[in-house]
Amino acid sequence: MNKKTRTRFAPSPTGYMHIGNLRTALYAYLFAKAEKGDFILRIEDTDRARYVADAVDFIQRTLKLAHIIPDEGPDIGGEYGPYVQSQRMDLYRKYAEELVEKGHAYRCFCNPKEKESGEGHGGYDRACRNLSREEIDRHMENGTPYVIRQKMPLDGETSFFDVLHGNITIANEELEDQVLLKSDGMPTYNFANVIDDHLMKVTHIIRGTEFITSTPKHVLLYKAFGWELPAFIHLAPVMGKNADGSTSKLSKRHGATSFDDLTKMGYLPEAITNYVALLGWNPKNTNQELFSMEELISHFSLEGLSKSPAVFDYDKLGWINGEYFKAMAEDAFAKLARPFAGDLPAHLEGKWPYIAALLKTRLTRLDEIPAQIAFLISMPEFDSSLYNNKRNKVTPEKSLEILPPVLELLESVPETEWENDILYAKLNAHIEATGLKKGLAMWPIRISVAGQSVTPGGATELLYILGKENSLQRMKESLEHLKNL
Repeated sequence: MNKKTRTRFAPSPTGYMHIGNLRTALYAYLFAKAEKGDFILRIEDTDRARYVADAVDFIQRTLKLAHIIPDEGPDIGGEYGPYVQSQRMDLYRKYAEELVEKGHAYRCFCNPKEKESGEGHGGYDRACRNLSREEIDRHMENGTPYVIRQKMPLDGETSFFDVLHGNITIANEELEDQVLLKSDGMPTYNFANVIDDHLMKVTHIIRGTEFITSTPKHVLLYKAFGWELPAFIHLAPVMGKNADGSTSKLSKRHGATSFDDLTKMGYLPEAITNYVALLGWNPKNTNQELFSMEELISHFSLEGLSKSPAVFDYDKLGWINGEYFKAMAEDAFAKLARPFAGDLPAHLEGKWPYIAALLKTRLTRLDEIPAQIAFLISMPEFDSSLYNNKRNKVTPEKSLEILPPVLELLESVPETEWENDILYAKLNAHIEATGLKKGLAMWPIRISVAGQSVTPGGATELLYILGKENSLQRMKESLEHLKNL
């Protein structure tokens, strides 16, 4: 009978979740769910010097927003808790002492500062590795502080199999006698994670390639206890594009790199999760790029993972995010987007749902909204070059001919009829009556009220949004500028 698949995400609360962390959590979650297994959240908070007070809450909120829902964890509980390492201290002491008894670890009474040679073995010369029983007892009676170190084999090799990278072998002489338990009783990461993974029955460990060099130490601990090894999957890093075209590990200099930063910019959590899933994973037998969480789970397999680094592409994320916007209901999008618009004049506030509907298919992220609607709030500085359009054969001179009769027509439209459909019908009838081409006529109308060439919405849509008074005022001012050229 096969074991139930159990994966874990085990972040340290020393900062906030960047994209690499999120991807690790997502892949561990997707694999567990694809295999009908369990996904565990465990907080590895033994590095007290770098502990960030609100980081645990932040991690949990991020996972919730990303729809990565643990089956077991600090706030959920479970059979193998507690799920915070600082609440499991007695366990680590017990297992460290067991290793000492078995001869796989030893008490080190050295003053670390006096023993840092800076050469090999982590800077430690193994002075306490072979102390006599008498020397150990004397130190213990005197209350000499000590750490417990792992007794590494001095020769030979340690190998393990990685699902992505195959067999990996490291010479034992390269492994320092690492500290397992600090003098204050705190376990090190390399020790605590092995104990916890075993006791929590984790079957697959999914983490970054930076842990490959530590894995032989973990393997030796599993073997020292006589425990079965889990499967190891070390994910290639996420890279960012540099200005010169090269790549380096994704960092702040490449732009927003945390889930929180991206959501504040107006990327949807679902779109971020969708994109992050594709950073190093290719679904088999489909070219699909937009996935719900349920679809990701149904398609996910370890075989689709790549051992090559993935490059974070903001343009691709923007495209995916834009597709999610397009799929949203207009009222839902308008509500979601409204905070990004900031303070609006009263005449625009009442037309926000209409404005939002025009923006919905044009945005890649929500923080683009202020720039998109700035011209509606304040008319840009007059630019005569905007009245040149070769395709529609528009010139400033031609615009000066077209606009006055249009202005006269619009002045005759009652406020009660100032709506897009009515305005379009009236202008269309005027254009047909004058024999003008629609593109030639509509271009200067739109430019005269917008003051810019690219706008969300055409001429009559903008007239409706701005309202009769504002529209006519803008058109009159534009005409004056054209006359003074």
